[in-house]
Amino acid sequence: MVVVGVQTGTAGAETRTETRTEAANGATALVLGAPQRAVAIQQAQASAAATAQAIGLTDQEELVARDVVKDVDGTVHTRYERTYEGLPVLGGDLVVHQRKNGARSTTKATAARISVPTTSATARAAAGDSARKVIWAAGGKPVLAWETVVKGLQHDGTPSERHVVTDAATGKELHSYEAIETGVGNTQYSGQVTLGTASGFTLTDTARGGHKTYDLKGATSGTGTLFANSTDTWGNGLASNRETAAADAHYGAAVTWDFYKNELGRNGIRGDGVAAYSRVHYGNAYVNAFWSDSCFCMTYGDGAGNAKPLTSLDVAGHEMSHGLTASTAGLRYSKESGGLNEATSDILGTAVEFYANNSSDTGDYLIGEKIDIRGNGTPLRHMDKPSKDGNSADYWSSSLGRLDVHYSSGPANHFFYLLAEGSGTKTLNGVTYDSPTYDNSTLAGIGRQKAYKIWYKALTAYMTSSTTYAGARTATLSAATDLYGANSAEYNAVNAAWKAVNVK
Repeated sequence: MVVVGVQTGTAGAETRTETRTEAANGATALVLGAPQRAVAIQQAQASAAATAQAIGLTDQEELVARDVVKDVDGTVHTRYERTYEGLPVLGGDLVVHQRKNGARSTTKATAARISVPTTSATARAAAGDSARKVIWAAGGKPVLAWETVVKGLQHDGTPSERHVVTDAATGKELHSYEAIETGVGNTQYSGQVTLGTASGFTLTDTARGGHKTYDLKGATSGTGTLFANSTDTWGNGLASNRETAAADAHYGAAVTWDFYKNELGRNGIRGDGVAAYSRVHYGNAYVNAFWSDSCFCMTYGDGAGNAKPLTSLDVAGHEMSHGLTASTAGLRYSKESGGLNEATSDILGTAVEFYANNSSDTGDYLIGEKIDIRGNGTPLRHMDKPSKDGNSADYWSSSLGRLDVHYSSGPANHFFYLLAEGSGTKTLNGVTYDSPTYDNSTLAGIGRQKAYKIWYKALTAYMTSSTTYAGARTATLSAATDLYGANSAEYNAVNAAWKAVNVK
C-alpha cells in the first residue's frame, strides 16, 4: 500500500544456455532462462527425498522445490517449501546451499523439529472464503492448524485478503496477516518515454514477458479493459487523460523489468520470463497502490481528486518488488519480517528510479516524492533518516515488531542508505541528505550498485519467510561474502552499517 495501511533437459544443454553476469558488478549468479530454471527446479524435486534425508528431516516430511539460484563458482541455492504427512508447513521453508566441493549448509525459517501428535483436526476453521489444514511452525513449537483466507475491503477501499491461522485443537488465533502488499508511489511524472506495445496498438509489451496494462474505469474488481488506441501515442501528460496514468504504469513496469534483467540477471518477477500485469484507475479518488499475489498484478488508484495517480516510477518498482519477495524469500507481512518486506520494495524501487536515469524523475532516496499523498509536497519516507516522516524508526529496538510494517521498514532502509552512501551530509541530484548513526560512527558508502546487489543476493539465497533483522544481518553478510569475499571491504561495510542502525 502506498500509505500506511502482504521442468526437463540435459545438463549439457543447461550449461550452454547459462550466461555469466558481469563479475565486475559483483554479481555471482548465473542467468538462467525460463526453460533452464524449470529444468533446475525439476532436478531439485527429483532429488528432494534424498536431500530431505541428508539434512536430517523425518520420514513424515517432504520437500517441495520452489526456486534454484546457481552461482558462477558452482554453488547452488535451492529453496524448498516443506510438508508434514502431506500438510503444508507454514514457516517450514528452507534453503539448501550446496557448494561445488560437496559442502552443504541449510538456512531454515525455523529451527524447531516438525512434529505434531495428530493431523486430525478437532476445532473448526475460522469463517472465511477458504480453509486448509496446515502445520503452523512459525511461532515456536509446531501445531496443527487451519489457515483461512478472509476476503473483503480495508478501511480505505483496498482489497483485503487476510490470512488467519487458528489452532486446530483449541480454535485460538495463532497468527494473521494481510496478503495484499502495499507500497508507494509516468508520463505525468517521467516526461515523454518509449513504451513497449503490440501491433494494432495495445499496451502489451511483447519484449518484456507480455506485460499488459488495463483500465479498471473506476471498478474495484476484475481485470478491466486492455488499453487500445488508433495510434501508438499514449496520454498527454495530464491526469484528465485516462491514457496518461496507463503510460506511467506501463513505463514503470518496463523499467523495473529491465532493471531486474540487466542489473540482477533476473528474467521477470518469478524468474520464469512471464510478466505480471498492471491495472490503473482503481475506484474513485483512491489514494493507494498495491500488489496482489492472487492476480499477480499491480493496481493503482488516481489519488486525491483523481489528480495524482499513484503511478510514479518508484511506486512501480516498489509494487513489482513485492512480487519478487513473494517469489523468493516470502517474507511474512507482519512484525520484523514485514518491515523487511516493505524495505525490500523501497530499496529496489529506489534502485529502479536511479537505474531509469530519467531527467523528469531523477533518482533519489525519497519514497513517493512525486505523488504528494500528504498534500504538502513531502515524500512518504526518507531513507537517510526514516524518522523524518514522523512515524518510522531510524534504528532497531526490541519494540520494532509492534510498528506498522511501513514504519518498521525504517532501520533496513536506513541500513541501505548508509551502506550505499555513507553517513553525514551529502547532496545528490539536488537533494541534500544528512544521515546519522546509532553509535555515532562515520561511514563511507560502497556505492548503490554494490549495496542493492548484496540485498538482492541475501533476499534470493539466504532470507526465509521468518527472517528478522538479526537474520537479515546474517543473510547480507553471507551475500557480501559470496559476492566480494570474506572480510572484504564490502563485508566490513555491511557489518558496520548494521551496527550503525543498532543491529549487532
